[in-house]
Amino acid sequence: MERDLVGRIEGKVAFVSGGASGLGEAMVQRFVEEGATVYFGDVNQENGARLAAATGAVFLPHDVSREEQWISVMARIEEEQGRLDVLVNNAGILGTGPLEKIDVDAWNRLFAINVTGVMLGCKHGGMLMQRNPGGASGSIINISSNSALLATASDCGYSATKGAVKLMSQSIAINFARRGLAIRCNSLHPGPTDTPIFEPWRVSEAASKRLEEQLHEMTPMGRLGRPREIANMALYLASDESSFSTGAQFVVDGGGTSALAGM
Repeated sequence: MERDLVGRIEGKVAFVSGGASGLGEAMVQRFVEEGATVYFGDVNQENGARLAAATGAVFLPHDVSREEQWISVMARIEEEQGRLDVLVNNAGILGTGPLEKIDVDAWNRLFAINVTGVMLGCKHGGMLMQRNPGGASGSIINISSNSALLATASDCGYSATKGAVKLMSQSIAINFARRGLAIRCNSLHPGPTDTPIFEPWRVSEAASKRLEEQLHEMTPMGRLGRPREIANMALYLASDESSFSTGAQFVVDGGGTSALAGM
């Protein structure tokens, strides 16, 4: 039976983008369990209201690609809490498919959410963290993918956006560190995880079976990750236990990036 510590981020104020389902939902739950005051945003207001009612976290309707909404969210948190200690840039969508079939409008939307949305979170969350009482401090956690470390041949857009998140996180981390600001920034790289993001491919029982087989083949451990397993790594990065970690990549993929395919 899984045993969890209690109070690892007691008293911290956190915001999770894309928090209404999947990995974001698991992070909201874990952060609340471990004592944080949690705000989360999402475009899915129905799921957001449900999760807020279940956890006591505060839901804010939020489109990560719109800068004015980031400004509004950070202003709300500063007004009500006076600080921000943890920011998880989790909101993201899947890619645009094979190169020859890429639609430019879909490509631009992918980058607006997966890359620009992360940048805007780091920009405005980072500025609020610099105004924290007692001086600049905080932990920014950017959700990337193991597809940022080993490319997916069938979806260059997704790999491109997640690779951008990796290098963006490193740049931001070093920027803060060299300025003497105690704000850390790391990227988290999940492998295939059992979330609703794969539902469009589960159009039939046979399609679901093929999808599961393909996803399992990508992971030496032979199974999908569980959202709580990814959330536990985010919890570590949110806590003071990771106080000397910045500009790093934290991989939670069941060994998927540790072996050549088929070997």
